[in-house]
This record gives sequence, C-alpha cells and structure tokens, in this order.
Amino acid sequence: MLVLKRKVGETIMLGDQIEVQILAIEGESVKIGLTAPSHIQILRKELYESIRQENILAGQPAAQGEQLIHLLGNLKKSNKQD
Repeated sequence: MLVLKRKVGETIMLGDQIEVQILAIEGESVKIGLTAPSHIQILRKELYESIRQENILAGQPAAQGEQLIHLLGNLKKSNKQD
C-alpha cells in the first residue's frame, strides 16, 4: 500500500484522469473530493462489498432439497398463524 501525506486542498492523481482532493479534516474523518470520468464507478468499500456479495449469492444455484423443505415448513407455519 502506498501511503501519502496531504494537506487540505492538495490533490493526488490516479493515472491521467482521476483526481483525489483533500477537502477537509474533521476529527477522525477526512472529507475527499473525487473527479473522474463518468464511466468510472466510485463506491464506498462497504457498499462495493455488499453489492459483490449479492452478486455472488445471485449466481448460486437455486435452493436445494433440504432448503426447499425448510422453506415450505416455514410457509405452512406462517399460514397456520394467519
């Protein structure tokens, strides 16, 4: 990992097209501004990981036998309670 020190207002360039600017430092948080071409997707890492996990789950095969039996059992229980 490359570690750089920057002051408020200073920038970092990622390649020729992506600019990262330090806008403010507030306590333990750093506010940054990103300038990049529109085709570059910029996400917080936690959102990126959430989307990645959803995509992995969506690519898994449909529920298997035991999972279906469990789901049907839960459905029957909920129907009896109604």
